[in-house]
Order: sequence, then C-alpha cells, then structure tokens
Amino acid sequence: MAPEEIKEQFALAEQQGNLVEVYNFDDDDTFNVGFVIAMDALFVLLLGIDWDGKINGLTAIRISSIRKVQTYTDYLTTVSLKCKVAEDHHYFDVWGLQEFLRHHDYRNVNILRTLLNDSYQHRLPVVIGTDKYKAQDDFEGLITDLSEIKLNLHYINEHDLSSMWEYEILLVKIDYLRVRGTQMAQTREIMQNVFGVKFPKN
Repeated sequence: MAPEEIKEQFALAEQQGNLVEVYNFDDDDTFNVGFVIAMDALFVLLLGIDWDGKINGLTAIRISSIRKVQTYTDYLTTVSLKCKVAEDHHYFDVWGLQEFLRHHDYRNVNILRTLLNDSYQHRLPVVIGTDKYKAQDDFEGLITDLSEIKLNLHYINEHDLSSMWEYEILLVKIDYLRVRGTQMAQTREIMQNVFGVKFPKN
C-alpha cells in the first residue's frame, strides 16, 4: 500500500471507530491490532488490543515502516466480539487507559516525543522496536536519559537476568513504541523484584 493510502485508512478507521490490523513487520503472521487514536506526520497511535479482546497498552508505529492496513477481516470480527465479552465481564480495560485518554489528547502533537516524555518523566518502562532489528528483538526497559535526538535505555533480557543491559537509541531509528500497558507492568515487576529498581508509587 502507498503511504497516502495507509494514512487514508487510518483516518477513516479513526472517524468510524473501527479496529485495524497494522502490518509493520516483515511477515504477515505478525501484526498489531487496535483502535486509531491519533496520527501525525510520522507516527500513528493505536489503543492496542490483544487476542483476548483486552486493551494491552498504547502503541505508536512509524508510518513509513507499515506495509499495509486491513479492516473488516474475519480476525477483527473475532477480536471485536471478544472485546464485547471483555467489556461485559469488566476486564476490557484493566490499565484504565480509556480514562487516561479522556485527559490526554494526542492530536496535534509529536506522538513519539509526547509518549517518550511521559514515560521518562513518570519512570514508566517502555517497549521499543528499532529498524535495525525489525521485530527480531524488542527492548523492554526504562529510559534513563532522553534528548532531542536519542535516548538511553536500561533494558532486561527475560532469558538472561544476570544483569540489566544498556542501549543508546536514536529516535529516528525507533520503528514502534509500546507504553502504559501489559508489557510496561510486567517489565516494571521484573526490574523491581530482580534488580531492585525503585519506581514511584501508583
């Protein structure tokens, strides 16, 4: 799909409140699902939905990395019905993101910068995917330094908890960013209990 066609799909999905499948990885078996919250010149922001029909966080994806966008698929029909079950049984939004979004408007802002600033200022772990690894490896960790052009991330490797690792990432290399959801909470728990990292009280 051409970039303009992708943007049109996002704009339409946002207006109509439709779920989308976003293909920004190298294969068709891996994709993001969510509701479009906002879009700027470089990134689209999704309210991510997992396979169980629950909100799993906010996901910003670099538009130039997206190959295609789909709506009205059988998969999305299935997820949509699972969302209804999750809402009916009160586990759709365990992270309170609907209320959070009522007080935070991501239109007319730099989406990536706004999300990074929020996570850095509130010491919230993030998940970062870079164009170098193209989803072969996520980096889950805590931003320890943030400038106009790069950030420093102290991150964990779930298969090697002997140490925390450090990675300097240029902002222009960020393909996607996940914040304020399931992975954030899981990473915080590991960093706190294994490495003794102190986090502010909720």
